[in-house]
Amino acid sequence: MKVLDKIALVLFSSIVLIISVLFCFVIFGWINIDVMALYIKQGFSNPIISNVTLAILVVFILLAIKGIFYTTNTKKNNGTENGILIQGENGKLFISKDTINNIVSGVVKQAEGAQDISSRVLLTKEGTINIDVTLYVSQEVIIKDLSKELQQKIKETIKKSIDIDIKSVNINIKNITRRSC
Repeated sequence: MKVLDKIALVLFSSIVLIISVLFCFVIFGWINIDVMALYIKQGFSNPIISNVTLAILVVFILLAIKGIFYTTNTKKNNGTENGILIQGENGKLFISKDTINNIVSGVVKQAEGAQDISSRVLLTKEGTINIDVTLYVSQEVIIKDLSKELQQKIKETIKKSIDIDIKSVNINIKNITRRSC
């Protein structure tokens, strides 16, 4: 959000709050509406006060129009929150999170003893990639060895496939399954 947008939001919120409180006071009978109308009439009969008020109202109208029709675009990364954009000599290449998830699933499904895999690709603001893998393993698997093997293979396969370095591969063993008969 830009500074002007923040200022406009604070100003409008403050004005709406003040007007709402004043109307509540009038409705509850704490302020007499005739007295309030008298102060407003006296204020606007003064040319300086009415000109300043008019200028402030024009600025508020312009800010309101800007806020309604010309909102800022918060997607500064051109849609790369759903994947990775690689700039090459011949053009751009966009690799989606789903593609990376499919690569991870393929690697894990080849590992003996790994079952029911789900993965999640996390793209950080610094441009690094973390992968969280959740899976079930069979009872005879040595979890430490399987995890280390999967972490290495996932990093190597993604580096080989799409030439991207993975910062971390986090393995979460959800459960141990028994062998099917």
